Amino acid sequence: MTQALSNQVAWLTGAGSGIGQSGALALAQAGATVVVSGRRREALQETAAQVEKAGGTCHIEPLDVGDAQAVDAAAQRIHARHGRVDILVNSAGLNVPERHWDKLSSRDWDQVVRINLDGTFYCTHAVLPLMRAQGGGLMIHVSSWAGRYDSYLTGPAYNAAKHAVLAMNASLNLEQGRYGIRSCAICPGEVATPILDKRPVPVSDEDKARMLQPQDLGDTIRFVAQMPARACMNEILISPTWNRITNSQIHE
Repeated sequence: MTQALSNQVAWLTGAGSGIGQSGALALAQAGATVVVSGRRREALQETAAQVEKAGGTCHIEPLDVGDAQAVDAAAQRIHARHGRVDILVNSAGLNVPERHWDKLSSRDWDQVVRINLDGTFYCTHAVLPLMRAQGGGLMIHVSSWAGRYDSYLTGPAYNAAKHAVLAMNASLNLEQGRYGIRSCAICPGEVATPILDKRPVPVSDEDKARMLQPQDLGDTIRFVAQMPARACMNEILISPTWNRITNSQIHE
């Protein structure tokens, strides 16, 4: 039996679009109060409007997850406002067009790692003591197919960051499960989100239509969140049925 989320508070990063936005809507539809973060206030307002139109409750917390002090301050504000943080969804992520070894700059490497890995750590580190104090909680990290398997398509910086997220996720369950804290890494293949706009070669509308859609990941996030507290979904690997990453070697 799935659990209701009506008394739970969920904080989602990268929630101005794509997977984070769909996750916020799905959790709100399941009854959670959602707090959405991202760098663009206008995008967060659009997410909040969608949540509220669906009958949910949403609060906006603009944030650059790559700023550790800002993350700590945001977590404290959320806790002060709501009294708890039951679910953290680390969905903030990005990639760069010049992503392969012959073109990748150290500046772009730092940017990709700062958001995809450091930002995930900062948010996790900020809510961990809050979850410990309240006796439990759930963390969901959006990694990638490229975090589980080596991929040419996504480049070394993204691959390294997403692999590291899986290692971080595993260590959380090893250390924090005894305190009622569960951690799940979701590893999607290609998803039709705005991050595709950063691809070196444009993705056709036909190809996008055959990819996973943000709603598919929102449903996956809700599925994990509604599992009973005794059950830990350590990792979920999900891909489009038409999986270009394994069916052919894509060079972009």
